[in-house]
Amino acid sequence: MSRTPRDSLHTAAYVTPAGADWLASASRSPRGVQALWAQHPATSVPLPCGTAFDVVSMDALFGRRVVSRLWTDGPGTGPVAAQGGRVMLFATPGAAQRLPALLGWEEWGGAAPPLLCYGWGDTVTVPPLYPLDPGPADPEPPADIASYDAPSPRWLVAPDVRSPWLPGPEVLLWACVRAARTLRVGTGTDADGTDTDDTDADDRAVTSAPALFPG
Repeated sequence: MSRTPRDSLHTAAYVTPAGADWLASASRSPRGVQALWAQHPATSVPLPCGTAFDVVSMDALFGRRVVSRLWTDGPGTGPVAAQGGRVMLFATPGAAQRLPALLGWEEWGGAAPPLLCYGWGDTVTVPPLYPLDPGPADPEPPADIASYDAPSPRWLVAPDVRSPWLPGPEVLLWACVRAARTLRVGTGTDADGTDTDDTDADDRAVTSAPALFPG
């Protein structure tokens, strides 16, 4: 049975066997992936998107802000990885196609840095089950995950169940809009004089789009 990240005060530091099964299920040869990880758990593996998950990749700064919004004000996140100076959020299949359209419709979409969305027909390389340099074994609380800067490809929120909860495009839009608004904070107001700390305005903007995450 799937669960939301809010069911726990801490996130998984490393991929569990159940989480590895979920990742391998995205492959056309799950047993082959599992056999590879059994011999080399510190190996990064390319996996196709569109069936078990989609992936939304953001630059590190904006990605940290989105993750922070999801944890502090929203439902939390599904698995999250850091790789190549970017934050990778694992989302529901179909999110890669739907999210850019929603951001294009939403007035705050232009304030967000370009997103890389990987869905059906795309492949992403997932971090190893265990990092080459494990570092501290204690997992960080969710509030600290968004500020954690992984020096090498690794999981920030590792998959730890067979069917993890994944955010949909509406949830990600909600978080992106709020994170984009923080990028425009300068003197405390936007160019039109709107108070940039007015979170109610964020909610009004987001909920004006169809079928969005209730804020």
